[in-house]
Amino acid sequence: AAQGTSPLPILLHGVTGSGKTEIYLRAVSETLARGRQAVILVPEIALTPQTVQRFLARFPGKVGVIHSKLSQGERFDTWRRARLGEVQVVVGPRSALFAPLPDIGLIVVDESHDDSYYQSEQPTFHARELAAAYARLNHAVCILGSATPDVGSMYRARRGEWQYHRLPQRILAHAADGQTLTTRDLPPVQVVDMRAELKAGNRSIFSRALQAALHDVLTRREQAILFLNRRGTATYVFCRDCGYTMRCPRCETPLTYHHGGRALHCHHCGYQRGMPRTCPQCKGERIRQYGTGTEKVEAEVRRLLPQARTLRWDQDTTRRKGAHERILAQFAAGEADILIGTQMLAKGLDLPLVTLVGVVLADVGLALPDYRNTERVFQVLTQVAGRAGRSARGGRVVLQTFDPAHYVIRAAARHDYAAFYEREIAERRRMGYPPFTRMARLEYRHFRLEEAQQAAEEMAARLQAVIAAQERRATSLIGPVPCFFSRVNGIYRWQIVVRGPDPQAVLRAVWPLPERWRVQISPVSLL
Repeated sequence: AAQGTSPLPILLHGVTGSGKTEIYLRAVSETLARGRQAVILVPEIALTPQTVQRFLARFPGKVGVIHSKLSQGERFDTWRRARLGEVQVVVGPRSALFAPLPDIGLIVVDESHDDSYYQSEQPTFHARELAAAYARLNHAVCILGSATPDVGSMYRARRGEWQYHRLPQRILAHAADGQTLTTRDLPPVQVVDMRAELKAGNRSIFSRALQAALHDVLTRREQAILFLNRRGTATYVFCRDCGYTMRCPRCETPLTYHHGGRALHCHHCGYQRGMPRTCPQCKGERIRQYGTGTEKVEAEVRRLLPQARTLRWDQDTTRRKGAHERILAQFAAGEADILIGTQMLAKGLDLPLVTLVGVVLADVGLALPDYRNTERVFQVLTQVAGRAGRSARGGRVVLQTFDPAHYVIRAAARHDYAAFYEREIAERRRMGYPPFTRMARLEYRHFRLEEAQQAAEEMAARLQAVIAAQERRATSLIGPVPCFFSRVNGIYRWQIVVRGPDPQAVLRAVWPLPERWRVQISPVSLL
Protein backbone atom coordinates (compact mmCIF):
# COMPACT_ATOMS: atom_id res chain seq x y z
CA ALA A 1 0.00 0.00 0.00
CA ALA A 2 1.22 3.50 -0.75
CA GLN A 3 2.04 5.60 2.28
CA GLY A 4 -1.13 6.87 3.91
CA THR A 5 -3.53 4.99 1.65
CA SER A 6 -5.95 2.20 2.55
CA PRO A 7 -6.36 -0.17 -0.41
CA LEU A 8 -9.48 -2.27 -0.77
CA PRO A 9 -9.18 -5.85 0.50
CA ILE A 10 -8.07 -8.32 -2.18
CA LEU A 11 -10.11 -11.48 -2.74
CA LEU A 12 -7.60 -13.96 -4.20
CA HIS A 13 -9.65 -16.71 -5.83
CA GLY A 14 -7.26 -19.47 -6.84
CA VAL A 15 -8.05 -23.11 -7.57
CA THR A 16 -6.40 -25.72 -5.37
CA GLY A 17 -2.70 -25.91 -6.15
CA SER A 18 -2.63 -22.59 -8.04
CA GLY A 19 0.16 -21.05 -5.97
CA LYS A 20 -1.72 -18.89 -3.47
CA THR A 21 0.79 -19.64 -0.71
CA GLU A 22 3.68 -18.51 -2.94
CA ILE A 23 1.87 -15.22 -3.51
CA TYR A 24 1.50 -14.81 0.26
CA LEU A 25 5.23 -15.48 0.72
CA ARG A 26 6.20 -12.90 -1.88
CA ALA A 27 3.81 -10.35 -0.39
CA VAL A 28 5.40 -10.91 3.02
CA SER A 29 8.88 -10.48 1.51
CA GLU A 30 7.86 -7.16 -0.04
CA THR A 31 6.27 -6.02 3.23
CA LEU A 32 9.40 -6.81 5.25
CA ALA A 33 11.56 -5.03 2.65
CA ARG A 34 9.52 -1.89 3.41
CA GLY A 35 10.23 -2.22 7.12
CA ARG A 36 6.72 -3.31 8.09
CA GLN A 37 5.31 -6.53 9.60
CA ALA A 38 2.83 -9.17 8.48
CA VAL A 39 0.10 -11.28 10.07
CA ILE A 40 -0.81 -14.61 8.43
CA LEU A 41 -4.08 -16.18 9.56
CA VAL A 42 -4.72 -19.88 8.98
CA PRO A 43 -7.87 -21.79 10.01
CA GLU A 44 -6.14 -24.13 12.48
CA ILE A 45 -2.41 -24.52 13.05
CA ALA A 46 -2.63 -28.29 13.65
CA LEU A 47 -4.43 -28.81 10.32
CA THR A 48 -2.09 -26.63 8.24
CA PRO A 49 1.43 -27.71 9.27
CA GLN A 50 2.75 -27.63 5.70
CA THR A 51 1.66 -24.00 5.21
CA VAL A 52 3.19 -22.92 8.52
CA GLN A 53 6.44 -24.75 7.72
CA ARG A 54 6.79 -22.86 4.43
CA PHE A 55 6.73 -19.53 6.24
CA LEU A 56 9.21 -20.74 8.85
CA ALA A 57 11.56 -21.96 6.12
CA ARG A 58 11.30 -18.83 3.94
CA PHE A 59 11.83 -16.37 6.81
CA PRO A 60 14.04 -18.13 9.37
CA GLY A 61 14.23 -16.43 12.74
CA LYS A 62 11.58 -13.86 11.78
CA VAL A 63 8.38 -15.86 12.31
CA GLY A 64 6.40 -16.27 15.52
CA VAL A 65 3.63 -18.86 15.74
CA ILE A 66 0.63 -18.31 18.02
CA HIS A 67 -1.97 -20.98 18.72
CA SER A 68 -3.98 -22.55 21.53
CA LYS A 69 -1.66 -25.54 22.00
CA LEU A 70 1.17 -23.33 23.28
CA SER A 71 1.76 -23.09 27.01
CA GLN A 72 1.11 -19.73 28.66
CA GLY A 73 4.86 -19.16 28.84
CA GLU A 74 5.36 -19.93 25.14
CA ARG A 75 2.45 -17.69 24.18
CA PHE A 76 3.76 -14.84 26.31
CA ASP A 77 7.25 -15.18 24.81
CA THR A 78 5.87 -14.88 21.25
CA TRP A 79 3.69 -11.97 22.34
CA ARG A 80 6.67 -10.20 23.96
CA ARG A 81 8.91 -10.72 20.92
CA ALA A 82 6.20 -9.36 18.62
CA ARG A 83 5.79 -6.27 20.79
CA LEU A 84 9.54 -5.64 20.81
CA GLY A 85 9.76 -6.11 17.05
CA GLU A 86 11.94 -9.21 17.35
CA VAL A 87 9.61 -11.13 15.01
CA GLN A 88 8.35 -9.61 11.79
CA VAL A 89 5.77 -12.26 10.83
CA VAL A 90 3.11 -13.80 13.08
CA VAL A 91 1.30 -16.94 11.91
CA GLY A 92 -1.72 -18.36 13.69
CA PRO A 93 -5.50 -18.77 13.89
CA ARG A 94 -7.91 -15.89 14.47
CA SER A 95 -6.28 -14.89 17.80
CA ALA A 96 -3.03 -14.07 15.95
CA LEU A 97 -4.78 -10.98 14.61
CA PHE A 98 -4.29 -9.39 18.03
CA ALA A 99 -0.49 -9.84 18.11
CA PRO A 100 1.05 -6.47 19.11
CA LEU A 101 3.19 -5.89 16.03
CA PRO A 102 4.24 -2.21 15.86
CA ASP A 103 3.62 -1.52 12.15
CA ILE A 104 1.45 -4.03 10.29
CA GLY A 105 1.69 -3.70 6.53
CA LEU A 106 0.06 -6.97 5.44
CA ILE A 107 -2.71 -9.22 6.73
CA VAL A 108 -3.34 -12.52 4.94
CA VAL A 109 -6.40 -14.66 5.65
CA ASP A 110 -5.72 -18.08 4.13
CA GLU A 111 -8.75 -20.30 3.41
CA SER A 112 -10.82 -17.19 4.12
CA HIS A 113 -14.08 -19.11 3.62
CA ASP A 114 -13.43 -21.29 6.68
CA ASP A 115 -16.00 -21.08 9.49
CA SER A 116 -13.30 -21.42 12.18
CA TYR A 117 -12.56 -17.71 11.66
CA TYR A 118 -15.85 -16.96 13.40
CA GLN A 119 -15.73 -16.82 17.20
CA SER A 120 -19.16 -17.85 18.43
CA GLU A 121 -18.52 -17.22 22.13
CA GLN A 122 -18.33 -13.74 23.64
CA PRO A 123 -16.93 -11.52 22.30
CA THR A 124 -18.24 -12.74 18.95
CA PHE A 125 -16.42 -11.64 15.81
CA HIS A 126 -15.42 -12.84 12.36
CA ALA A 127 -11.67 -12.65 11.81
CA ARG A 128 -12.14 -12.11 8.07
CA GLU A 129 -14.18 -8.96 8.63
CA LEU A 130 -11.92 -7.86 11.47
CA ALA A 131 -8.82 -8.36 9.30
CA ALA A 132 -10.24 -6.13 6.56
CA ALA A 133 -11.10 -3.40 9.08
CA TYR A 134 -7.75 -3.67 10.89
CA ALA A 135 -5.85 -3.44 7.60
CA ARG A 136 -7.78 -0.31 6.69
CA LEU A 137 -6.86 1.33 10.02
CA ASN A 138 -3.18 0.46 9.48
CA HIS A 139 -3.15 1.46 5.78
CA ALA A 140 -2.14 -2.15 5.16
CA VAL A 141 -2.84 -4.67 2.41
CA CYS A 142 -5.38 -7.39 3.21
CA ILE A 143 -5.38 -10.57 1.10
CA LEU A 144 -8.28 -13.01 1.48
CA GLY A 145 -7.33 -16.26 -0.24
CA SER A 146 -9.56 -19.22 -1.08
CA ALA A 147 -10.26 -21.81 -3.76
CA THR A 148 -13.94 -21.57 -2.79
CA PRO A 149 -14.76 -18.05 -1.57
CA ASP A 150 -17.87 -17.77 0.56
CA VAL A 151 -20.87 -16.37 -1.26
CA GLY A 152 -20.85 -13.13 0.76
CA SER A 153 -17.23 -12.37 -0.12
CA MET A 154 -17.75 -13.03 -3.82
CA TYR A 155 -20.85 -10.83 -3.78
CA ARG A 156 -18.82 -7.95 -2.33
CA ALA A 157 -16.06 -8.46 -4.87
CA ARG A 158 -18.52 -8.41 -7.77
CA ARG A 159 -20.04 -5.20 -6.43
CA GLY A 160 -16.60 -3.58 -6.41
CA GLU A 161 -16.36 -3.35 -2.62
CA TRP A 162 -13.28 -5.60 -2.71
CA GLN A 163 -10.60 -6.15 -5.35
CA TYR A 164 -10.80 -9.49 -7.15
CA HIS A 165 -7.97 -11.55 -8.62
CA ARG A 166 -8.35 -15.06 -10.01
CA LEU A 167 -5.82 -17.87 -10.38
CA PRO A 168 -7.64 -20.33 -12.68
CA GLN A 169 -4.84 -22.83 -13.31
CA ARG A 170 -3.08 -25.39 -11.15
CA ILE A 171 0.70 -24.96 -11.09
CA LEU A 172 2.53 -28.28 -11.38
CA ALA A 173 6.12 -27.10 -11.10
CA HIS A 174 8.42 -24.10 -11.48
CA ALA A 175 11.26 -24.24 -13.94
CA ALA A 176 14.82 -23.62 -12.76
CA ASP A 177 14.90 -20.18 -14.37
CA GLY A 178 11.91 -19.13 -12.31
CA GLN A 179 10.05 -17.91 -15.41
CA THR A 180 8.51 -20.95 -17.09
CA LEU A 181 5.43 -22.43 -15.46
CA THR A 182 4.00 -25.88 -16.02
CA THR A 183 0.26 -26.12 -15.49
CA ARG A 184 -2.02 -29.10 -15.09
CA ASP A 185 -5.78 -29.54 -15.27
CA LEU A 186 -7.73 -30.19 -12.11
CA PRO A 187 -8.38 -33.90 -11.53
CA PRO A 188 -11.36 -35.44 -13.37
CA VAL A 189 -14.33 -36.32 -11.16
CA GLN A 190 -16.39 -39.47 -11.70
CA VAL A 191 -19.87 -39.20 -10.17
CA VAL A 192 -21.31 -42.55 -9.08
CA ASP A 193 -25.07 -42.92 -8.51
CA MET A 194 -25.35 -45.09 -5.42
CA ARG A 195 -29.00 -45.85 -6.21
CA ALA A 196 -27.80 -47.73 -9.28
CA GLU A 197 -25.25 -49.56 -7.13
CA LEU A 198 -28.03 -50.77 -4.84
CA LYS A 199 -30.14 -51.89 -7.77
CA ALA A 200 -27.16 -53.82 -9.11
CA GLY A 201 -26.91 -55.70 -5.82
CA ASN A 202 -23.91 -53.82 -4.36
CA ARG A 203 -24.62 -53.34 -0.63
CA SER A 204 -21.14 -52.03 0.22
CA ILE A 205 -20.63 -48.37 1.15
CA PHE A 206 -18.06 -48.38 -1.68
CA SER A 207 -19.21 -48.38 -5.29
CA ARG A 208 -17.68 -50.79 -7.76
CA ALA A 209 -15.85 -47.87 -9.38
CA LEU A 210 -14.29 -46.80 -6.08
CA GLN A 211 -13.32 -50.36 -5.20
CA ALA A 212 -11.59 -50.77 -8.58
CA ALA A 213 -9.83 -47.42 -8.22
CA LEU A 214 -8.53 -48.39 -4.75
CA HIS A 215 -7.20 -51.67 -6.17
CA ASP A 216 -5.39 -49.72 -8.91
CA VAL A 217 -3.80 -47.35 -6.39
CA LEU A 218 -2.47 -50.24 -4.31
CA THR A 219 -1.13 -51.99 -7.39
CA ARG A 220 0.76 -48.86 -8.48
CA ARG A 221 2.00 -48.26 -4.91
CA GLU A 222 0.40 -44.84 -4.77
CA GLN A 223 -1.86 -43.37 -2.10
CA ALA A 224 -5.57 -42.63 -1.72
CA ILE A 225 -7.72 -40.44 0.50
CA LEU A 226 -11.22 -41.49 1.54
CA PHE A 227 -13.34 -38.58 2.70
CA LEU A 228 -16.51 -38.66 4.76
CA ASN A 229 -18.41 -35.43 5.37
CA ARG A 230 -18.92 -35.68 9.09
CA ARG A 231 -21.29 -32.71 9.11
CA GLY A 232 -23.90 -35.29 8.29
CA THR A 233 -23.51 -37.50 11.32
CA ALA A 234 -26.82 -36.13 12.55
CA THR A 235 -29.32 -38.53 11.01
CA TYR A 236 -31.56 -37.38 8.20
CA VAL A 237 -34.34 -39.20 6.39
CA PHE A 238 -34.31 -40.13 2.73
CA CYS A 239 -35.48 -42.84 0.35
CA ARG A 240 -32.84 -45.31 -0.82
CA ASP A 241 -34.86 -46.12 -3.93
CA CYS A 242 -35.34 -42.66 -5.46
CA GLY A 243 -33.15 -40.38 -3.32
CA TYR A 244 -36.08 -38.26 -2.04
CA THR A 245 -35.30 -36.31 1.16
CA MET A 246 -38.02 -35.38 3.64
CA ARG A 247 -38.29 -31.57 3.70
CA CYS A 248 -40.32 -28.91 5.48
CA PRO A 249 -43.23 -27.71 3.30
CA ARG A 250 -42.76 -24.15 4.62
CA CYS A 251 -38.98 -23.74 4.44
CA GLU A 252 -37.87 -26.46 2.00
CA THR A 253 -35.12 -27.37 4.45
CA PRO A 254 -34.50 -31.05 5.27
CA LEU A 255 -36.40 -32.40 8.28
CA THR A 256 -34.44 -33.91 11.15
CA TYR A 257 -35.39 -37.21 12.76
CA HIS A 258 -35.77 -37.26 16.55
CA HIS A 259 -35.80 -40.66 18.25
CA GLY A 260 -38.18 -39.57 20.95
CA GLY A 261 -41.67 -39.82 19.48
CA ARG A 262 -40.38 -40.90 16.05
CA ALA A 263 -41.08 -37.41 14.74
CA LEU A 264 -39.53 -35.22 12.03
CA HIS A 265 -38.83 -31.58 12.97
CA CYS A 266 -38.04 -28.39 11.08
CA HIS A 267 -35.59 -26.40 13.17
CA HIS A 268 -36.39 -23.20 11.30
CA CYS A 269 -40.14 -22.79 11.66
CA GLY A 270 -41.21 -25.49 14.14
CA TYR A 271 -43.13 -27.69 11.65
CA GLN A 272 -43.51 -31.31 12.80
CA ARG A 273 -44.76 -34.54 11.27
CA GLY A 274 -44.53 -38.25 11.96
CA MET A 275 -41.98 -40.61 10.47
CA PRO A 276 -43.45 -41.95 7.19
CA ARG A 277 -43.65 -45.68 6.55
CA THR A 278 -43.26 -45.26 2.79
CA CYS A 279 -41.62 -42.70 0.52
CA PRO A 280 -44.06 -39.85 -0.37
CA GLN A 281 -42.54 -39.67 -3.87
CA CYS A 282 -42.07 -43.25 -5.13
CA LYS A 283 -44.05 -45.16 -2.42
CA GLY A 284 -41.00 -47.32 -1.78
CA GLU A 285 -40.58 -48.87 1.65
CA ARG A 286 -36.83 -48.32 1.96
CA ILE A 287 -37.07 -44.91 3.62
CA ARG A 288 -34.40 -44.73 6.28
CA GLN A 289 -32.46 -42.53 8.68
CA TYR A 290 -28.97 -42.46 7.29
CA GLY A 291 -25.53 -41.84 8.77
CA THR A 292 -22.13 -43.47 8.87
CA GLY A 293 -18.74 -42.77 10.37
CA THR A 294 -15.04 -42.98 9.64
CA GLU A 295 -14.75 -46.11 11.77
CA LYS A 296 -17.22 -47.90 9.52
CA VAL A 297 -15.33 -46.73 6.44
CA GLU A 298 -12.04 -48.03 7.82
CA ALA A 299 -13.61 -51.40 8.68
CA GLU A 300 -14.98 -51.74 5.14
CA VAL A 301 -11.55 -50.96 3.65
CA ARG A 302 -9.99 -53.68 5.79
CA ARG A 303 -12.69 -56.14 4.75
CA LEU A 304 -12.34 -55.46 1.01
CA LEU A 305 -8.60 -54.73 0.94
CA PRO A 306 -6.94 -56.59 3.82
CA GLN A 307 -3.49 -55.84 2.42
CA ALA A 308 -4.04 -52.06 2.57
CA ARG A 309 -2.35 -50.04 5.32
CA THR A 310 -4.81 -47.49 6.67
CA LEU A 311 -4.67 -44.36 8.80
CA ARG A 312 -7.69 -42.58 10.25
CA TRP A 313 -7.64 -38.80 10.74
CA ASP A 314 -10.62 -37.56 12.74
CA GLN A 315 -11.43 -36.15 16.16
CA ASP A 316 -11.20 -39.57 17.81
CA THR A 317 -7.63 -40.16 16.60
CA THR A 318 -6.27 -36.65 17.18
CA ARG A 319 -7.08 -35.96 20.81
CA ARG A 320 -3.46 -36.04 21.97
CA LYS A 321 -1.02 -33.17 21.41
CA GLY A 322 0.91 -33.57 18.18
CA ALA A 323 -1.46 -36.22 16.78
CA HIS A 324 -2.27 -34.20 13.64
CA GLU A 325 1.39 -33.73 12.74
CA ARG A 326 2.21 -37.38 13.51
CA ILE A 327 -0.57 -38.80 11.31
CA LEU A 328 0.25 -36.45 8.44
CA ALA A 329 3.98 -37.22 8.73
CA GLN A 330 3.27 -40.98 8.67
CA PHE A 331 1.15 -40.69 5.55
CA ALA A 332 3.58 -38.33 3.80
CA ALA A 333 6.39 -40.80 4.55
CA GLY A 334 4.48 -43.59 2.81
CA GLU A 335 3.74 -45.57 5.97
CA ALA A 336 0.10 -45.99 4.91
CA ASP A 337 -1.71 -46.49 1.62
CA ILE A 338 -5.11 -45.01 2.46
CA LEU A 339 -5.91 -42.02 4.66
CA ILE A 340 -9.49 -41.93 5.94
CA GLY A 341 -10.85 -38.74 7.43
CA THR A 342 -13.24 -35.84 7.69
CA GLN A 343 -13.08 -32.09 6.93
CA MET A 344 -9.50 -32.08 8.24
CA LEU A 345 -8.48 -33.56 4.88
CA ALA A 346 -9.63 -30.45 3.03
CA LYS A 347 -7.15 -28.09 4.72
CA GLY A 348 -4.46 -27.32 2.16
CA LEU A 349 -2.56 -30.62 2.18
CA ASP A 350 0.04 -31.18 -0.54
CA LEU A 351 0.66 -34.92 -0.87
CA PRO A 352 2.28 -35.82 -4.22
CA LEU A 353 1.67 -39.58 -3.95
CA VAL A 354 -2.10 -39.13 -3.59
CA THR A 355 -3.64 -39.97 -6.97
CA LEU A 356 -7.14 -40.89 -5.79
CA VAL A 357 -9.71 -39.15 -3.64
CA GLY A 358 -12.89 -41.06 -2.85
CA VAL A 359 -15.86 -39.14 -1.44
CA VAL A 360 -17.86 -41.83 0.37
CA LEU A 361 -21.16 -39.95 0.50
CA ALA A 362 -21.19 -36.47 -0.99
CA ASP A 363 -24.76 -35.44 -0.16
CA VAL A 364 -24.86 -36.10 3.59
CA GLY A 365 -24.27 -32.44 4.48
CA LEU A 366 -26.93 -31.27 2.03
CA ALA A 367 -29.62 -32.48 4.44
CA LEU A 368 -28.68 -30.15 7.28
CA PRO A 369 -31.29 -27.46 8.02
CA ASP A 370 -29.12 -24.37 7.54
CA TYR A 371 -29.24 -21.86 4.69
CA ARG A 372 -25.46 -22.23 4.13
CA ASN A 373 -25.45 -26.04 3.99
CA THR A 374 -25.14 -26.13 0.19
CA GLU A 375 -22.26 -23.66 0.28
CA ARG A 376 -20.37 -25.72 2.86
CA VAL A 377 -20.84 -28.97 0.95
CA PHE A 378 -19.64 -27.41 -2.31
CA GLN A 379 -16.61 -25.93 -0.56
CA VAL A 380 -15.55 -29.11 1.17
CA LEU A 381 -16.09 -31.29 -1.92
CA THR A 382 -14.05 -28.90 -4.05
CA GLN A 383 -11.31 -28.60 -1.45
CA VAL A 384 -10.98 -32.33 -0.79
CA ALA A 385 -11.02 -33.10 -4.53
CA GLY A 386 -8.06 -30.76 -4.82
CA ARG A 387 -5.91 -33.16 -2.77
CA ALA A 388 -5.65 -35.47 -5.80
CA GLY A 389 -3.29 -35.06 -8.73
CA ARG A 390 -0.88 -32.51 -7.27
CA SER A 391 2.14 -34.08 -8.98
CA ALA A 392 3.11 -35.36 -12.43
CA ARG A 393 1.43 -38.67 -11.55
CA GLY A 394 -1.97 -37.08 -12.09
CA GLY A 395 -5.07 -38.10 -10.21
CA ARG A 396 -8.79 -38.69 -10.16
CA VAL A 397 -11.79 -38.28 -7.87
CA VAL A 398 -14.67 -40.71 -7.33
CA LEU A 399 -17.68 -38.95 -5.86
CA GLN A 400 -20.49 -41.17 -4.55
CA THR A 401 -23.97 -39.74 -4.17
CA PHE A 402 -27.65 -40.65 -3.98
CA ASP A 403 -28.55 -37.36 -5.69
CA PRO A 404 -26.32 -36.89 -8.76
CA ALA A 405 -28.66 -34.27 -10.26
CA HIS A 406 -28.25 -31.84 -7.33
CA TYR A 407 -26.69 -28.58 -8.51
CA VAL A 408 -24.03 -28.71 -5.77
CA ILE A 409 -22.88 -32.18 -6.84
CA ARG A 410 -22.88 -31.22 -10.51
CA ALA A 411 -20.94 -27.99 -9.94
CA ALA A 412 -18.39 -29.68 -7.67
CA ALA A 413 -17.86 -32.47 -10.21
CA ARG A 414 -17.06 -29.89 -12.89
CA HIS A 415 -14.94 -27.71 -10.55
CA ASP A 416 -17.40 -25.00 -11.60
CA TYR A 417 -17.47 -22.31 -8.91
CA ALA A 418 -19.18 -19.78 -11.20
CA ALA A 419 -22.17 -22.05 -11.84
CA PHE A 420 -22.52 -22.80 -8.14
CA TYR A 421 -22.32 -19.12 -7.21
CA GLU A 422 -24.94 -17.99 -9.73
CA ARG A 423 -27.42 -20.62 -8.55
CA GLU A 424 -26.72 -20.00 -4.87
CA ILE A 425 -26.89 -16.20 -5.01
CA ALA A 426 -30.22 -16.40 -6.84
CA GLU A 427 -31.57 -18.74 -4.15
CA ARG A 428 -30.37 -16.42 -1.37
CA ARG A 429 -32.07 -13.47 -3.05
CA ARG A 430 -35.33 -15.42 -3.45
CA MET A 431 -35.35 -16.67 0.16
CA GLY A 432 -34.19 -13.40 1.73
CA TYR A 433 -30.92 -14.62 3.25
CA PRO A 434 -27.49 -12.91 3.48
CA PRO A 435 -25.94 -11.11 1.69
CA PHE A 436 -29.37 -9.57 0.89
CA THR A 437 -30.30 -9.17 4.53
CA ARG A 438 -28.64 -9.26 7.94
CA MET A 439 -29.28 -11.63 10.81
CA ALA A 440 -28.85 -11.80 14.55
CA ARG A 441 -29.20 -15.09 16.42
CA LEU A 442 -30.43 -15.21 20.02
CA GLU A 443 -29.96 -18.44 21.96
CA TYR A 444 -31.36 -19.32 25.37
CA ARG A 445 -30.00 -22.22 27.43
CA HIS A 446 -31.55 -23.88 30.46
CA PHE A 447 -31.42 -27.31 32.07
CA ARG A 448 -35.25 -27.41 32.10
CA LEU A 449 -37.00 -27.71 28.74
CA GLU A 450 -40.11 -25.83 29.91
CA GLU A 451 -38.03 -22.88 31.11
CA ALA A 452 -36.08 -22.68 27.84
CA GLN A 453 -39.23 -22.79 25.73
CA GLN A 454 -41.10 -20.24 27.85
CA ALA A 455 -38.18 -17.78 27.87
CA ALA A 456 -37.81 -18.07 24.10
CA GLU A 457 -41.52 -17.51 23.50
CA GLU A 458 -41.59 -14.47 25.81
CA MET A 459 -38.56 -12.93 24.09
CA ALA A 460 -40.10 -13.56 20.66
CA ALA A 461 -43.24 -11.72 21.77
CA ARG A 462 -41.14 -8.75 22.92
CA LEU A 463 -39.23 -8.66 19.65
CA GLN A 464 -42.43 -8.88 17.60
CA ALA A 465 -43.83 -5.95 19.54
CA VAL A 466 -40.69 -3.89 18.80
CA ILE A 467 -40.85 -4.76 15.11
CA ALA A 468 -44.51 -3.71 14.97
CA ALA A 469 -43.94 -0.50 16.98
CA GLN A 470 -41.02 0.56 14.77
CA GLU A 471 -42.93 -0.45 11.63
CA ARG A 472 -40.08 -2.61 10.38
CA ARG A 473 -41.95 -4.34 7.58
CA ALA A 474 -38.77 -5.84 6.12
CA THR A 475 -37.81 -7.46 9.43
CA SER A 476 -39.07 -10.86 10.57
CA LEU A 477 -38.37 -13.55 13.13
CA ILE A 478 -37.45 -17.17 12.55
CA GLY A 479 -38.58 -19.06 15.63
CA PRO A 480 -38.65 -19.49 18.50
CA VAL A 481 -37.62 -23.11 17.87
CA PRO A 482 -35.27 -25.64 19.47
CA CYS A 483 -31.71 -25.42 18.17
CA PHE A 484 -30.57 -28.15 15.79
CA PHE A 485 -28.56 -29.62 18.64
CA SER A 486 -31.46 -29.09 21.00
CA ARG A 487 -29.81 -30.58 24.09
CA VAL A 488 -26.06 -30.43 24.78
CA ASN A 489 -24.58 -31.75 27.99
CA GLY A 490 -28.02 -31.83 29.57
CA ILE A 491 -28.76 -28.18 28.64
CA TYR A 492 -31.76 -27.37 26.45
CA ARG A 493 -31.21 -24.76 23.74
CA TRP A 494 -33.82 -22.60 22.01
CA GLN A 495 -33.17 -19.91 19.45
CA ILE A 496 -34.68 -16.90 17.71
CA VAL A 497 -33.26 -15.38 14.53
CA VAL A 498 -33.96 -11.71 13.75
CA ARG A 499 -33.74 -11.17 10.00
CA GLY A 500 -33.85 -7.76 8.35
CA PRO A 501 -31.91 -4.68 7.23
CA ASP A 502 -30.84 -3.72 10.77
CA PRO A 503 -31.50 -6.45 13.36
CA GLN A 504 -29.24 -4.70 15.90
CA ALA A 505 -31.67 -1.79 16.07
CA VAL A 506 -34.38 -4.24 17.12
CA LEU A 507 -32.13 -5.75 19.79
CA ARG A 508 -31.24 -2.35 21.21
CA ALA A 509 -34.90 -1.88 22.10
CA VAL A 510 -34.84 -4.94 24.38
CA TRP A 511 -31.27 -4.47 25.67
CA PRO A 512 -29.89 -5.51 28.08
CA LEU A 513 -31.11 -9.06 27.60
CA PRO A 514 -32.00 -11.18 30.63
CA GLU A 515 -29.51 -13.67 32.01
CA ARG A 516 -28.81 -16.88 30.00
CA TRP A 517 -29.31 -15.21 26.60
CA ARG A 518 -26.48 -15.31 24.05
CA VAL A 519 -26.34 -13.14 20.94
CA GLN A 520 -24.49 -13.65 17.66
CA ILE A 521 -24.47 -10.96 14.98
CA SER A 522 -24.15 -12.28 11.41
CA PRO A 523 -23.78 -15.90 12.57
CA VAL A 524 -22.06 -18.31 10.18
CA SER A 525 -24.49 -21.06 11.11
CA LEU A 526 -28.06 -21.37 12.37
CA LEU A 527 -27.48 -24.85 13.79
